[in-house]
Amino acid sequence: MCAFFDRFKKPSPNIVESPPPPTVGQGAGLQKPEYRSVPYFIVASVEMGNTTTKCILTGTNLETGRSYVINKSVSMSRDVRLPKEGEEVFGATLVGTPITKESVSELVRDTLIKCHKDAGLSIQDDLDFVVRSTGVVAAMDSPDQIGDFVKALANGCLMAGVPPKKMTPPMSKENLPPKLQKFSFADKVTFCGTVAGVTPPIGSSGVEMVANEMEGELAMAGIKEGAKWTTVDFRNPCLSIDFGTTLDGRITSDVDPKAEYPFARTVGNFCGLAGAIPDAIVRGTGLVQEGKGTALDLFGERSIVGGLSRKKTGRVKEFEDQIHEIVDIRIVPSDRRHFGRVPVMADIAVESGIAMIGCDAGVNFDAERDLNEIGHDIYKNHGKDVLTQVIDHVCARMALRLIDVAAGEGLVPANASIGFTGRAAISGRKPEIILEGVRERGLFDNPDDHILFVDDGLARGAALMGRCMLSLGKPKEPIGGVRGGPCIMARRIKIGK
Repeated sequence: MCAFFDRFKKPSPNIVESPPPPTVGQGAGLQKPEYRSVPYFIVASVEMGNTTTKCILTGTNLETGRSYVINKSVSMSRDVRLPKEGEEVFGATLVGTPITKESVSELVRDTLIKCHKDAGLSIQDDLDFVVRSTGVVAAMDSPDQIGDFVKALANGCLMAGVPPKKMTPPMSKENLPPKLQKFSFADKVTFCGTVAGVTPPIGSSGVEMVANEMEGELAMAGIKEGAKWTTVDFRNPCLSIDFGTTLDGRITSDVDPKAEYPFARTVGNFCGLAGAIPDAIVRGTGLVQEGKGTALDLFGERSIVGGLSRKKTGRVKEFEDQIHEIVDIRIVPSDRRHFGRVPVMADIAVESGIAMIGCDAGVNFDAERDLNEIGHDIYKNHGKDVLTQVIDHVCARMALRLIDVAAGEGLVPANASIGFTGRAAISGRKPEIILEGVRERGLFDNPDDHILFVDDGLARGAALMGRCMLSLGKPKEPIGGVRGGPCIMARRIKIGK
């Protein structure tokens, strides 16, 4: 009987979910969080995306190198207050919610304060570092405009009481709090802009090639950190793909373990749309708020693993094919300044040898109404169950098409690893379907050892970025370097000298 049911099971993917910090006993059955008694590096990740605005507090045990989520506060970005008279609207979310510097700063301030208050932590005394990021890039004209948004995020942090020194690298090891100095290598290595052993992709003109570049960097770092909870060695070369509302991520190069320069290069970028595509589909059903509802409202972001898996029916396949005739996934043409409504410098990417892989629906999301109509048809004639299956298969196929393009460019060697984060890749049955698709492609001898799904990737990445900026390394648990290779600390020290 077991053998019979085994035929219907799919391989179980590596899925990393954020664990709470351990507790330690104080006698008489009393428990307190470990971060109250053990040296912890506490980082606030402040993210304003098109769908949600989050403050996620992560704590890294400096003795073990393990990171935990202490608390998170999440609000819907569509609920940001409306602009007041005299305020300049400088952007909008993907669904058209207008934003000003003041409204962004106030939302960040309130979210940051609430997150710390709920956790019983002090911004002034307990918080060690803050990292800000945003995916709200749809209404911008060029990648460099993201700087204004990041400044608004920083202002919100200052309004919440975050000292400026907790948002920038220290000048020296002596400038760190005493609890961190013991674990820092800042007197031996210099922070040169590399995060998790990867140099950022700056084009020949010195400007960023895609507006949400920092999100891609954080996602990559976060997946590398999440991999430490698994047996997957997620070091270079790797593909990190963030399936939030918009798409971001990186492809990193292989590195000769004996090379003097130990850092990988960024050889590819992902950009465009991700969760916005299933969002547009569900808005046609009438089950979510018109114009602003999301698939997150309907299905949540939890992954489903195990149990009897369903074979894809012809009806689901038909809708999947229909939607993917609209979805455009390819190398971004050099004459494009937006792809999936995300500002890009595609010509600079070509000049710099960077493969910019984009995902769109029509041209700059002009097929959104077509997706609404397909969603309406699915739900009206076949119900929510079929809608759920279509969404899972559509998103998984998007992920697999991105991998296919990268593989076609020669960017998926046999020693590469592929990691996903973001609701449109890790929720529902999507991880199972993606893993099965990678198996079918024969890219790796053992795909289970190369594929990873991580939640809260940006928050994990913020924690790791903070550690990199403060040189809080853990040589026995390396994150930099190449798959199967040693820690690169010794080579970094040599370069510094």
